[in-house]
Order: sequence, then C-alpha cells, then structure tokens
Amino acid sequence: MAGDITTIARPYAEAVFERAKEVGQIDHWSQALELLSAVSSDPLLAAQISNPSVPRERTCSIILDVCGAQLHKEAANFLRLLSKNARLTALPEIARLFEVSRVADQGVRHVQIRSAFDVSAEEQESLAQALARRFGGQVELTVETDSALIGGIEVRAGDLVIDDSVRGKIKQLANALQF
Repeated sequence: MAGDITTIARPYAEAVFERAKEVGQIDHWSQALELLSAVSSDPLLAAQISNPSVPRERTCSIILDVCGAQLHKEAANFLRLLSKNARLTALPEIARLFEVSRVADQGVRHVQIRSAFDVSAEEQESLAQALARRFGGQVELTVETDSALIGGIEVRAGDLVIDDSVRGKIKQLANALQF
C-alpha cells in the first residue's frame, strides 16, 4: 500500500516542486504542503477523506476552512485539483516527496545511520565526510542506536541501503543457504 501511495503522489510532488522552483517559492510551497499534510492527517479528517460517501468537495472545503489565510491561492487550487482527482489521501506523501526534492535541490542529502552501538561525534563527522565524498554533496545525518543489529551499521540514503550489520550478514547467509 505504501508503494502505491508513493506512485500516486510522485507526479504531483514533482509538478509542485517544479512550479515552486519556477516561481522561486520553494519555502512557501514547503510550508503550504506541510500545513495541508498536517490538516489532512488529523484522524477525524482522514476518516472523512477516505469515506467514499462524503462528497470530496465538502472535504476540500473543510480543509480550506481549517487552513484559512495560511494557504496561498495556488496551494488552494492544488488542493482543489487533488480533491477533484480523489487524491487527498496522498497529501502527506506528496509533502514528504516535495521535501525530499527540496533537500536534494539544495545539495543536502539526508542519510539515516543505524548502529548497534553509540556513535561518537568524531565518528559521525568522519562518516559524514566519507558519505559526502561518496554522494558528491553535503550530507545531513540522523543517527540512531539499534541493538538488534548485533554489530556494525546500516546506512540509508533514499533508496540506497548499505547494510554492514551483523544481523544483515546473518540474513544474507541464511538466504544463501536456502538455495
């Protein structure tokens, strides 16, 4: 299901990002999409959005009322388009993909590091420098400790996953032994 919503959201996110870039309002659109995502993710409103018996125009009107003047005209028109095409459920994913494009456009790549043990500030800096060389740009790290990895680290940068954990190597070995 998550892959399906990404497939639906991607063309919208790309189109909005290109438009935002064209008019020099990337931050403005980022804020608008963040607001729309937050509002549409509210459990009560999300139930309305996914309920086929509730008219889409009504749901769109509610979202517009909640956002009020915080939503610029183009973003309101984008919301109407999503409503017309029955794509309001994709709003959070559109906002997420827009942010991915925004960060990539700024030359910063978000990388998630999972380690079996705590990673010191010096090790984080060393990792950031190595990954910046690898990806050819600035890197923003998020580091978390996960003892389930047993040992080693796992690096995630977008679709790229480098699994150098003991758990990952055990899984590879188990898969190899099955054939």
